Amino acid sequence: MRRAGVTRLIDPVLLRTLAAVVRSRSFSRAAEQLGLGQSTVSQHIQRLEAQTGHRLVARDTHSVALTPEGETVLGFARTVLDAHERLERALSGGPVRGKVRFGASEDFVQSRLSEVLRDFRESYPSVDLELSVALTGFLHDALARGELDLVLGKRHVGETQGMLVRRDRLVWVGLPTALPERGEPVALASFPAPSITRAVALAALTQEGRAFRITCTCASLSGLRAAALAGVGLMAQPRSLIPDGLQELAHPDLPRLADVEFVLSGPGLHREPSRALAHQILNADIWD
Repeated sequence: MRRAGVTRLIDPVLLRTLAAVVRSRSFSRAAEQLGLGQSTVSQHIQRLEAQTGHRLVARDTHSVALTPEGETVLGFARTVLDAHERLERALSGGPVRGKVRFGASEDFVQSRLSEVLRDFRESYPSVDLELSVALTGFLHDALARGELDLVLGKRHVGETQGMLVRRDRLVWVGLPTALPERGEPVALASFPAPSITRAVALAALTQEGRAFRITCTCASLSGLRAAALAGVGLMAQPRSLIPDGLQELAHPDLPRLADVEFVLSGPGLHREPSRALAHQILNADIWD
């Protein structure tokens, strides 16, 4: 028997809210991302569930996850939102042109960001895309000098600059053979300062009074991965961005690491053609 609510057209605003909740894994962070009140985000999800006739989001005090029906709706939501964006472009009076000077934190180079950038170039053939890859701190310096339009980077939880894309937990990754023996210092392969992951890892080790030694410092994620694969040391890395060949490690002598947040920053958030790239990043499943 057909559910009556499914026959009605679903407001894309509700679908956009669902996508934001999934990206940020939090109603409050989705509200921040969308510029809405948290109660409004909850109302949007309730309306969407009422229209589809299914519970879409399973939530408790600690986490937000999609139900199987929610996963199905999310897949269609991304298609609808992408079509909506293409329609807006078609009605805007011509193809988007210009240049996007885009900076991405080193952490993202082995994610599916490359697929998003490829799709962006195919969707906007008249836009010249310039890509810079560096540590978030250096990218923000370039933003301040007016050398970049848009940056995908990280921030500490509690900071407010930028538009929230996703929140993730830092974890220890590497090979089990690199785990410290009892009483030995933790061997650490790390980005150089001012890396956020480095700062979080060192703060956690220091707070726990845990001895450590930095066995590899490298500004390249591929270099750190090579060191970790060689068993030189452990890395602190977002759980959703663990490099191939490495695994999350748990050990009683390793302190728990804090969360970090992925954010988009820069004047390009509010002007074309950078705004179009920001939209694609926000609605992509880079970390799924």
